[in-house]
Amino acid sequence: MNIMSNLNPVLDRVTRRITERSAASRAEYLAAMAAQRKSGTQRTGMGCANMAHTTAALPLADKLQIHAERAPHIGIVTAYNDMLSAHQPYETYPQKIRDHAHRLGATVQVAGGVPAMCDGITQGAAGMELSLFSRDVIALSTAVALSHNVFDAALFLGICDKIVPGLFMGSLQFGHLSAVFVPAGPMTSGLSNDAKAKVRQQYAQGLVGRDALLESESQAYHSPGTCTFYGTANSNQMLMEIMGLHLPGASFVNPGTPLRDALTRGAVKRALANTGRTGEPALCLADIVTEKSLVNAIVGLLATGGSTNHTLHLVAMARAAGVLIDWDDFAELSHAVPLLARVYPNGSADVNHFHAAGGMGFLMKELLGAGLLHADVNTVMGPGLDAYVREPWLDNGQLAWRPVPERSGDTAVLRPVSDPFSADGGLRLLQGNLGRSVVKVSAVKPEHRVVRAQAVVVSDQQDLLALFNEGKLERDLVAVVRYQGPRANGMPELHKLTPPLAVLQDKGFKVALVTDGRMSGASGKVPAAIHLTPEALSNGPIAHVRDGDWITLDCERGVLELEVDARTLARRRISHPDLSANGHGSGRELFGLFRQQASAAEAGASPLFGAPPAHHPAAPVEALSS
Repeated sequence: MNIMSNLNPVLDRVTRRITERSAASRAEYLAAMAAQRKSGTQRTGMGCANMAHTTAALPLADKLQIHAERAPHIGIVTAYNDMLSAHQPYETYPQKIRDHAHRLGATVQVAGGVPAMCDGITQGAAGMELSLFSRDVIALSTAVALSHNVFDAALFLGICDKIVPGLFMGSLQFGHLSAVFVPAGPMTSGLSNDAKAKVRQQYAQGLVGRDALLESESQAYHSPGTCTFYGTANSNQMLMEIMGLHLPGASFVNPGTPLRDALTRGAVKRALANTGRTGEPALCLADIVTEKSLVNAIVGLLATGGSTNHTLHLVAMARAAGVLIDWDDFAELSHAVPLLARVYPNGSADVNHFHAAGGMGFLMKELLGAGLLHADVNTVMGPGLDAYVREPWLDNGQLAWRPVPERSGDTAVLRPVSDPFSADGGLRLLQGNLGRSVVKVSAVKPEHRVVRAQAVVVSDQQDLLALFNEGKLERDLVAVVRYQGPRANGMPELHKLTPPLAVLQDKGFKVALVTDGRMSGASGKVPAAIHLTPEALSNGPIAHVRDGDWITLDCERGVLELEVDARTLARRRISHPDLSANGHGSGRELFGLFRQQASAAEAGASPLFGAPPAHHPAAPVEALSS
């Protein structure tokens, strides 16, 4: 079955532009992968001592099989820990994978583990300043795990915010291998997201105490599995599936179910098949991750109102494959891609409701039918996306796929292209004399999308919270929270600002946020111009803003404007605050080099990949228009 219609011209134009822009870097990447593929694994001709070290801890049968090169050998890179509810199910995965691989005649080793931190635990604390850079640590750790070069295929076990982007970036340095990403699924639905948000706002106003807040949060986050709101973790799962790196329909099946286990076994089977050693054509990671598959990822993000964090992560992930994307690409695609899903914080439903309504299969069927996905891509299932418009089920206990329903099971959650929630995607690029930033508007009501108000300027989110608690923010305002960029303090999420700003909005005030930092993947109903580039510590214009300056944030026109003339700005002298405390405590001492080497937000905010986009130079203050 091929349901592809004519390719949308915007999709075609953006993809061509990305391909042209990336020609040199992509060619260099593919040449490196071709050289690695040609040289093969280190097992061939391996020294006896090296081989003995490789297999020392394995059962005799596995040793003999690996020594004789009889069958493919799989390496697992796992982000297991039981601090993260999403990753706790991975504890038993290696043995399950090993057992199934044995049944298929192959061998498996855990190549290595990578760190996995929970932003939900570190929000508002010093540890949050390690969060973004943990992505790059994970990429490095993935490379270390696979550097033994004894594997024909790799399985990547990770789900949450920085873990999947880090695994992805690291895995691409071994793009000559067969690779499958293996999810574990979301926890079952708990307290509704609307009820949780209400209690958070009540707590921010002092209407309920800590006991009530803790009870509410514990009812929402209650068991093994991924948090059920549509933040970065679940956006990661959507991206891996729409890029063809998961098995079809695998993203949102709950942990501990027979179907979940069957999908994990199916991932082992596909990883082995794609090695080219079991009779099927070889298909490696570098064959799957291309300019077209990355554009498909952006389309999926826009169509579902996904996490703003991916305006950073997808840029860095693409650069790991030699592909150069930027916010102009996101913005142009956003005008062509309709919003088809409403999942909290863009609606009241969670990802379990999305999955039950038709999930990824229905979404991809609709996008393909409208010419909004590239169908001529490779996936872990082989060429094309036809396999991804089907849903998994158990046929007499065996994994099988069937066509997804023709209609959404719940049009309040998931809609067809013919009747979208919005004609365009949920992400906008804002530009003006303050620089370039992104705003997620899919959860922002139209009446709140244009804010003109005076600035309240702080250099620490705690200072803004203090002003709120003291009752000093009871007016229209644009909160300017600066020195939160990757070079200043590692770009922590400022999620704790959402409840108090939402309270002010609910009181009828015009409220917006402007920051060179990040918000959560759960960016909500207050318009927030985030990831502002250049950041304050790089002498970006945000460093020149003062209390009382008028700022216009216009999501409809894509404008972010400081209403101060260029001559006045040029006379203002920047006095950077003392940021030395950002380098101490909770391990921050070890990340000084990362902060110094981090690229700009639009280049992915990575110390490993990227440089400032040459086609978007930062304007000097003297050149800023009024």
